[in-house]
Amino acid sequence: MSDTHSVERRDFVKIVLAFLGTVMGALIGLPAIGYLVSPATKSRQSEAWVPVGLLENYPVGVPTLFSFTRTTVNGWEKTVNSFGAYVVRSENGEAKVFSNKCTHLSCRVTWKEDAEAYLCPCHDAHFAKDGAVISGPPPEPLQAYETKIEDGNLLIHVTEG
Repeated sequence: MSDTHSVERRDFVKIVLAFLGTVMGALIGLPAIGYLVSPATKSRQSEAWVPVGLLENYPVGVPTLFSFTRTTVNGWEKTVNSFGAYVVRSENGEAKVFSNKCTHLSCRVTWKEDAEAYLCPCHDAHFAKDGAVISGPPPEPLQAYETKIEDGNLLIHVTEG
């Protein structure tokens, strides 16, 4: 009795097609899985140095509003947020930059020259030119951004989204 393993033509075609299907599925499927999983594994960058412009463009002693946007990507969701900050340039060539967000309920404050204060429209809070609380419910002074000057350009260090 001879025990030979002969593969019929039909079985051979099935084996070859199964092998080729597996290879093609892997070639298409693995990159697709990587594409679907990769946004969840990326780390979010939540801080950056934002250029405010030439320091000489800001008047000395007058809080001047500067607006900027930050884009955050969370998975496939892309969000653009708008921020504001007041630049206060001193006579000695330095600058302080304060967020225009009230520390009470995050309403937007505005500088009022006649009152010599930042006013919050929500609960009548008042902040001094240096960001300190004058009156109202805010628990803390306005947030001051870390600053640096490079080649005459003012930059602020933003750590929020």
